[in-house]
Amino acid sequence: MVFLLQLQLLLLLFLLPGSREYEQHLVTFPNNPPIEMGTNFTATCAIVGTDEVTADDLYWKLSTTVVPRENYRKINRTALEVTVLVTEERPQWLLCVCSKQSRYVDANKGRFYHGIYIKPGYRPEKPENLSCVANQEGEFIAPVLSCEWESNGRQTKDVPLVYTLFVQDVLANKTFNASSDQKSAQVKMGPAFGHFMPLNVWVEAHNDLGRVSSDHLENNGNFFVKTRPPSNVSLISEENFPTSLLINWSHPIAGVYLRLIYHVRFCPRGSHVWNYVPRADTSKYISSFRLQNLRPDTVYSVQVRCKHSDHGVGYWSDWSNNSTRRTHEDRPSSKPDLWMNVIQSKTNERQVQILCKDPEFSNGKILRFDFKVQNQADRSGNGTDWESFPVNGSEDEDGSGDDPRNPVLLKTLVLSDKQSIKVRVIAVNSVGASPEAFLVLTAKSNDPSPVQNLQVHSLLGRLWLDFKPRNNNTFLSSEYVMEWTDGGNVDWQREKKNTHRAAIKGDLKPFVCYNVSVYPVYSGRVGKPTRTEAFLEQGAPSLGPSVRLKGNARHDSAELEWEEIPLQNRRGFITNYTVSYRAGNRETNHVTVPANTTSYTLTGLHHDTRYDVWIRASTIRGFKDGNSHSFTTLKYGPGMIESIIVAVSLGFFMFFLLCLYKRDQIRENFWPQIPNPGESTIGNWSPDCSTKEESEKESCVSGISVLDVCESKPGPEEDKASLSLKKDKYLSEENSSGIGGSSCMSSPRQSVSDSDEADAADTSASTVQYSSVVAPRGYKGQTPGSHGSHGSQTQTGVFWRSESTQPLLDSEENPDMSVQDSRLFQRSPGSSCFTPGDGEEQPEWEQQDLSSVEENGETTAVPDRLTDVLPAGAPGAPGAPASSYMPQLGGYRPQ
Repeated sequence: MVFLLQLQLLLLLFLLPGSREYEQHLVTFPNNPPIEMGTNFTATCAIVGTDEVTADDLYWKLSTTVVPRENYRKINRTALEVTVLVTEERPQWLLCVCSKQSRYVDANKGRFYHGIYIKPGYRPEKPENLSCVANQEGEFIAPVLSCEWESNGRQTKDVPLVYTLFVQDVLANKTFNASSDQKSAQVKMGPAFGHFMPLNVWVEAHNDLGRVSSDHLENNGNFFVKTRPPSNVSLISEENFPTSLLINWSHPIAGVYLRLIYHVRFCPRGSHVWNYVPRADTSKYISSFRLQNLRPDTVYSVQVRCKHSDHGVGYWSDWSNNSTRRTHEDRPSSKPDLWMNVIQSKTNERQVQILCKDPEFSNGKILRFDFKVQNQADRSGNGTDWESFPVNGSEDEDGSGDDPRNPVLLKTLVLSDKQSIKVRVIAVNSVGASPEAFLVLTAKSNDPSPVQNLQVHSLLGRLWLDFKPRNNNTFLSSEYVMEWTDGGNVDWQREKKNTHRAAIKGDLKPFVCYNVSVYPVYSGRVGKPTRTEAFLEQGAPSLGPSVRLKGNARHDSAELEWEEIPLQNRRGFITNYTVSYRAGNRETNHVTVPANTTSYTLTGLHHDTRYDVWIRASTIRGFKDGNSHSFTTLKYGPGMIESIIVAVSLGFFMFFLLCLYKRDQIRENFWPQIPNPGESTIGNWSPDCSTKEESEKESCVSGISVLDVCESKPGPEEDKASLSLKKDKYLSEENSSGIGGSSCMSSPRQSVSDSDEADAADTSASTVQYSSVVAPRGYKGQTPGSHGSHGSQTQTGVFWRSESTQPLLDSEENPDMSVQDSRLFQRSPGSSCFTPGDGEEQPEWEQQDLSSVEENGETTAVPDRLTDVLPAGAPGAPGAPASSYMPQLGGYRPQ
């Protein structure tokens, strides 16, 4: 092997032209070969035309990856070999590169760079399941053989697979072929198809990596023929043969070319299950066939196909188009389906519908039902005569007679609970009458026992019923009737007596509630039903409950009520209701109540608050909210207003009683009694001034409107005693009298000789200072003495009285303002009028304004106003710094 490689290198070097500096110096081989995926590829790189580099200066790259040196093998000084594993389907470059820089690299960079383009691929695999067919075109078989096969061979873009179909005419030793990149091909075999010529057919798969052939098909030409379906297929219905149809057809190709066999299938119209005629009955070169044992008055669809008859080989044609025909009518061969449905049951009577469906094998259109009813009056079974009622038969929706027939209402009867009836019915068509069907409806108390443990569940689009008969039944049931209603429509089906589990065969709809009942039938006697409700498929309700208030809302609660969702809108069993309510923007509250509840009372509500409430109905498949309803709770609860009124009234009454009980104290605190000076008796109290003297001396003070001056003329000794007494008693008690007294000090005190206890009471009484008794004294600390020419005469006390009814000023109640700081008027000896104190000059106003009055033969002036009597700055005068009254120590004097 090494010798051959060296020989190839020498040959390559010999063939190369002379070496020049600009020529290529690296050569790789083999040249761009296809490589099988998953195999090792070996390449060689040789240096030619230069001695600048050796094999040690070379290295290999696979695409952009440098091949490890352990994969290299040095052949000689100028040749280097490499082995790589091909694992990628995409093509790659295997490059031989020199690592040494040449002096000519800059001018000719490619002289030390050369590569091999690797094209990965897969070897072809053997084609399998080769099949070929020659189809009929027009009246002959086309001379084209169409073949197809299977192949698991993989291919790449750079190494594709090519298939070649070969057809060999063995007798003529001619071979026809056609190539394709698909797994099918057609080969034309001359001007005409050789029906009886032996043919050899095979297919080859090949690419750059190899070639492989399929198994050979060797048979005569008719083996590959596929004709068209039989033509002109027709059915004939014969009146005398209502259970058969005659089929006729035409051969698709002449018998001189092919001898065909046939195959027939049929089914009632609307059915998806075909019935096949046994092949042995039609494996002949025939053009007609009679179908038997068909149902009368039924539309049938028929199809026919054919194929080459030699040894059963060849291809069946396609089925012909449908050909339909109705068989002729015959008398009904089964009984009508009679049933009685109790639609209303009251206390003493029952309303019963007599229903009937066409016989299962009616064999024609039912024109009428003849039924009879007998009322069985006694227990022996003897009853009244039979009553006959003819009723027209059912009508198909499209008049074809093939649609399921709806029940026909024969009659509605009203029976008492103790009444039993027997019904007989026959169905009549155009040919004859059916066998008779009968039922017995017993008295309500004599109904046979019902079935037990009825359960309904949905499975695979059907409603399945499971039930058990009663163990203590005296009679065994002859059959069971399963009835279902959806409110208005009634349907039923019959099951055999040994059936305990069955599916309802009717066309049930999803989301519809069906009332399902199972009746045991005992030799025609209908037993008590066992009922339940069921859905073929449940969904969410399509309508929510409408909620409303029951009555009026209270201050803290509201009673809600709603109606059940109509049956057609439930779409499933209601599992529960959810009551949701919300006040304004507050959080929504939810309360779940059972499905059998249609009212609920909300409690713990806020008074005088608006609430929104709605009801949600839920099933196992979803829920639906009803319309929202709003209401407002009351501000006060029942009896609260009456309680408030009673409490307020009671409070007012208690307050009134309190006021009545404390009236004196309340009147004294809020409306104090002010003494009326005009009603006082102080004028009668003073012993120093008599009424007569007061009236006689009134002229001396006639000019004073505010103050009254009262005087007395006692003797010297009496005057002293009086003065001493007054000084001790009255001056110490602020020299004040009671309110409202006269100018002569009329008061409850009768005399100055009253006891000390009376004086103490007077001084502590609550009175207002309206008058003052001033004792005479010397002026500026002088002792009382003579004044002018009357200096030897003793001064007497003077009583001043104010006619004001107002309370005293603060300055008048100030204890610091004593009588010693006031300017006092003194009475001159022998005169009842006031004169200035000792040592004081008579003021100018006194000389000018006093009117003359007589006293002891002298003229005395009397002032017209109080302001005229009291000079400016004097106590009691306007602008005086202090009042001439003494402050009260004991408050007001009680009246």
